[in-house]
Amino acid sequence: MIIAVDFDGTIVEHKYPAIGDEIPGAVETLRQLIRDGHRLILWSVREGALLDDAVRWCEERGITFYSINKDFPEEREEDRHFSRKLKADLFIDDRNLGGLPDWQVIYQMVASGHPHHPLHVTTVIDTEQAEMMKRYNKPRRRGRFF
Repeated sequence: MIIAVDFDGTIVEHKYPAIGDEIPGAVETLRQLIRDGHRLILWSVREGALLDDAVRWCEERGITFYSINKDFPEEREEDRHFSRKLKADLFIDDRNLGGLPDWQVIYQMVASGHPHHPLHVTTVIDTEQAEMMKRYNKPRRRGRFF
């Protein structure tokens, strides 16, 4: 598969523009996905020196991406006459609906061959998200929206 992977909040903790600590399991899982034959694309909002720093951080840990912020390595900016949409089979991003599962769960989903069918797992939800969900899941009176 071609797998697009976000950097901040997905591979490392959010500390943008600095590079945060590795999210546990991210580096080893990404190296295993590469060993399994998947093509990984770094898909980040970082540009210029900040992007170079992220790429270098990954390479120092044995993660070499097939491509960075483009569909394939040979793609040139001047050849792009379309949106910045990426042609990938799967996106791994902390902004997914439900948040970012544990990296072991991500690997199991990809390795299963059915990454779009969730395994029987519990998604990690932070305290703020849990409180928000409680507010939205309260029973509502008929005819009222709040």
